[in-house]
Amino acid sequence: MTWLRSRLGDGERGSALVEFVFIALVVFVPLIYIVAGFSAVQRGVFASTAAAREAGRAIATAPDPATGRDRALRAAQLAVEDQSVDATDVRVAYAAAGADCATAAGYSPTLTPGEEFSVCVTVTVRIPFLPEFIDANTATGQFVVERDRYVDG
Repeated sequence: MTWLRSRLGDGERGSALVEFVFIALVVFVPLIYIVAGFSAVQRGVFASTAAAREAGRAIATAPDPATGRDRALRAAQLAVEDQSVDATDVRVAYAAAGADCATAAGYSPTLTPGEEFSVCVTVTVRIPFLPEFIDANTATGQFVVERDRYVDG
């Protein structure tokens, strides 16, 4: 009887391994890709928020607008690089007080005492293994700056 059982089970040997490999390829690989994609997007959101905050701090303490814009751009690039995001896709813009980042075009801070404005930093987020030309995913961080009313000079 033992001989009969062993002969009937010979056709099923190794099928569990084949099924596991098939399930791993069909389920686990896309799941890992989705997690990697979400983490890339979240990293971009963190990078844009941190970059806006650092750029706002840099421009708020600058002696003049030209120096402030240069400092803000460099501070934003450093903050984005700190989150392991490509810093070549960083855009810094400014919006008037109360405006959101969508209407940020054309405003330039004068850095007068008491001036209030927003710093908007937009970072392009790249999803792993997608082609370079697919760059429609962006994250924008906004930081409100209020220039100190009591400034020397």
